[in-house]
Amino acid sequence: MSRFISTLALGLLLAACQTTASAPTPSPRPSSHNTVATAVIQPGEVPASLTRCPGSGPIAGYLTALQSSDATLAASVTGQWQQLQAKGAKAAAIMLYAYNPTACTAELATTSSAKSLTSFVVEFGDEGQAERAWGAGVLGFPTPAPGQVAPGILRGSGTGLGDSSWTYTNTQVRLACWRRSVFVSLVILSNLDPGAYKAVTAAIDARLN
Repeated sequence: MSRFISTLALGLLLAACQTTASAPTPSPRPSSHNTVATAVIQPGEVPASLTRCPGSGPIAGYLTALQSSDATLAASVTGQWQQLQAKGAKAAAIMLYAYNPTACTAELATTSSAKSLTSFVVEFGDEGQAERAWGAGVLGFPTPAPGQVAPGILRGSGTGLGDSSWTYTNTQVRLACWRRSVFVSLVILSNLDPGAYKAVTAAIDARLN
């Protein structure tokens, strides 16, 4: 009897091993979100007078380009990116286009006569992280407090970019920063017409899924 039980136990053990070995490994679920590279402004959406700046693409390449031209500015932007990472940022891309190459490595939104366009998109682990990061400010641009009144500033649904959004406009600069899904987007246009601003923000917003 004991030999029978031993044989039966061995058979069950082998069957269990075979069952375990044949179990399929679950495939990782593909992300339902666009990548930051596809969410940022695309070449065909940029005014024809502007040229792509070196360092455009993943945030790491932009920081490297800044380091070679302005180490102080590079250190500042690196710190701002690290703050976003601490809030849950997973990836970021930045695209810069300018009429004058000197604008490519200048501080963002600085006042000058050069035509330029900047598109920055950062992806977070979830919508809560993205919302909190947007509320704290992005790349040195603080989000206005609810109800804050200042010339050129608009916050909320009146921007056309949702409740979690704010914009700033003056005679030279147009800026928009908004949260959509797990993304936060920052767009800055200098010395470009309002039509370009509307087209750029609409194109990016449609890809923030």
